[in-house]
Amino acid sequence: MTPGKALLDRLGDRLAGLRGRLTPDAGMDKITWFRAGGPADVLFQPADEEDLAAFLKAVPEDVPITMVGIGSNLLVRDGGIRGFVVRLSAKGFGQAEVVGRTQIRAGAAIPDKRLAAAALEAGIGGFHFYHGIPGGLGGALRMNAGANGVETRERVVQVRALDRRGEPHVLSNADMGYAYRHSSASRNLIFTSALMEGYVEDPASIQAEMDAVQHHRETVQPIREKTGGSTFKNPPGTSAWKEVDKAGCRGLMIGGAQMSPMHCNFMINTGTATGYDLEFLGETVRARVLEHSGIQLDWEIKRIGEFREGHSVDPFLGQLL
Repeated sequence: MTPGKALLDRLGDRLAGLRGRLTPDAGMDKITWFRAGGPADVLFQPADEEDLAAFLKAVPEDVPITMVGIGSNLLVRDGGIRGFVVRLSAKGFGQAEVVGRTQIRAGAAIPDKRLAAAALEAGIGGFHFYHGIPGGLGGALRMNAGANGVETRERVVQVRALDRRGEPHVLSNADMGYAYRHSSASRNLIFTSALMEGYVEDPASIQAEMDAVQHHRETVQPIREKTGGSTFKNPPGTSAWKEVDKAGCRGLMIGGAQMSPMHCNFMINTGTATGYDLEFLGETVRARVLEHSGIQLDWEIKRIGEFREGHSVDPFLGQLL
């Protein structure tokens, strides 16, 4: 019996009545934009917040639950993910509703690009930067995603979430504890929606800003490749890509993984990369930058799951820091 089917068999009637989709032994390579990585024991896609709460109440505390978004900045290791992976459904969590002249309530599964489009239609400014972020709102809330000089924390009014027991919470902007590419909100919280606020702006001006964002992306980023977006956070006082470039890592390739020759802070799967190839490449770059400039680059891409036996990767390739 496979791990996923064994888990579902173990829980039996506990999961009866759920309206969402339970998929045992789900291939995460079909979800992540890298198109690599091992399977999840069970993938659960809840129908709506009520269904998600019922699921969380039903799953015992000793069974791991991992939350993923649309998979754009996610690297899954080849050994896969134990327990359940939760991925919010577009139907239940992917809507946007204008609730005031300058406010939008949006589900956590809405793609950032769609949120930008909803703001454009409503004549609400301040959301144009989402047009260039290849992710979903849930991930943006969690990592304070930003681009073009704007960050998520500038738009958030409050966030709705469920805890591990399925109980609801409402977090204010201050409760989210935002910093650069970071939120200190509990990792045990699953964000389900957010109230966001912008400002009144002429749709023509918003469209021009979105067009500029799109032009920039098409000009300098490998957006048509299998990539997770920016690999490393910008360190204080410099840009990650500059340090990667100075360390001689532009175009560096390990297995099927490569640091993009076009934008060397983007890691790409050229077609055959495994999760191991991608992570080994990333840690090789971190080690070379550390050796060259003394700067410790931090991952922006989220890495989850277990290594395949005999294929672990140490941070900075095991260099003593």
